[in-house]
Amino acid sequence: MSPTVLLTGATGFVGRQVLRSLGDHGLPIRTIVREGKEALVIGSRNLERVITTKDLFAEKSGWWAEACAGIDTIIHVAWYAESGKYLQSEKNFDCLAGTLEMAQGAVDACVRRVVGIGTCFEYDLTAGDLSIETSLRPTTPYAEAKAKAFRALSTIFSQHGIEFAWCRLFYLHGEGEDLRRLVPYIRSKLSAGEFAELTSGNQIRDFLDVRVASEMIVNTAIGSKQGAINTCSGVPISVRALAEQIADEYGRRDLLKFGARPDNLVDPPRVVGIRDQKPI
Repeated sequence: MSPTVLLTGATGFVGRQVLRSLGDHGLPIRTIVREGKEALVIGSRNLERVITTKDLFAEKSGWWAEACAGIDTIIHVAWYAESGKYLQSEKNFDCLAGTLEMAQGAVDACVRRVVGIGTCFEYDLTAGDLSIETSLRPTTPYAEAKAKAFRALSTIFSQHGIEFAWCRLFYLHGEGEDLRRLVPYIRSKLSAGEFAELTSGNQIRDFLDVRVASEMIVNTAIGSKQGAINTCSGVPISVRALAEQIADEYGRRDLLKFGARPDNLVDPPRVVGIRDQKPI
């Protein structure tokens, strides 16, 4: 029998794809979801048990130890991620505190391996091309809380002989994405025959489909690599080029209005991940 994986955040943008990928790999799954959201995961392939909670990040280590009983690997995707608010929200530090409770519960339950989800925003983005050797310089509460989680979990799990990997996500898009984000915004406008008002589009980014990213996360979970891992395409592309690729699906480049919105002056001109990682 395959070792059981505990997945948090299974109803979210990334988590639902991780849940699907785990099922495709034939791995037995236990999920933790908010009360009232059970129906969103029931029926998933190889799902053995659903644990519910009013607030995952308010649970203490003893609760986590019970939830982790018999678990081989944890994939901790859950985090506050309300579009337009999460970057600056103080709720990030509630997520950090709850994640540290999870870590102690994992230790008490003798979990073998933990995979956490980080962000490229932890890095010093002025570097442009970002490797796991790039210095960390978080500038938002979201990035700061993620960076603190990475450092704390690295120490805690190392002290107890638990394998730990941290998947830093870059710019994801795809199924289930919030409609206010770039790609679904463009698609909604073009499908309606309306103008999509954009910035200059000169920003260079590392875009990746969420399904591909989730498969990379699952491969990390079932693998042996530890430490920080850039979960990215490694392929630089301008926002303009991405928008044009989408517009070509509709044959409507004429609906792209570049420069209709001002560029964000604090937005980094280039954020691209470097995928070559050295195992620890």
